[in-house]
Amino acid sequence: MKIGYARTSTFDQIAGLEAQHEQLAATGCSKLFSEQVASVGERAQFELALDFVRQGDVLVVTRLDRLARSTADLLRILAKLEEKSVGLHILDFGGTGMDTQSPTGKLMLTMFGALAQFERELMLVRQREGIERAKAARKYRGRVPTARRRLPEMRELADEGLTPPEIANRLNLSRASVYRLLKEDRA
Repeated sequence: MKIGYARTSTFDQIAGLEAQHEQLAATGCSKLFSEQVASVGERAQFELALDFVRQGDVLVVTRLDRLARSTADLLRILAKLEEKSVGLHILDFGGTGMDTQSPTGKLMLTMFGALAQFERELMLVRQREGIERAKAARKYRGRVPTARRRLPEMRELADEGLTPPEIANRLNLSRASVYRLLKEDRA
């Protein structure tokens, strides 16, 4: 049985998640686990997928970065799948993807995992360097606060009688931000 796993990092990436669903369905996945969570967060659906797979199954993902956070994480996942006699298929490695059920596939995947981790770490270094240069030039403003921009919508929904948790759900914001901003607004 082919089991698919799809993940995006944020709720804003709906199109990316839908594209993964389509790719996984096209490969014949009969069960799909999906979530919108950062790779460093707790991936409950991924853990459910790992618990669900059985001997002879194949776990299918669209890209390596949807699966593992680092080379160590990748090796842990591969060990768990191997322990259960479950294969892994990654679609974005060429026309037919990469299958880890062969020694060559395992070697290649480990190498790609190490390269992906190296690339990510280099990107983070470049990002930090860019931020430091921007700060030195007094051009760095940081992340744009998204919740504060939605305060007029929060006021309107509060005036309609919605509770802060309902407002947070409706606007896809954290409850803490809604409580804090409405409290500041009333003061």
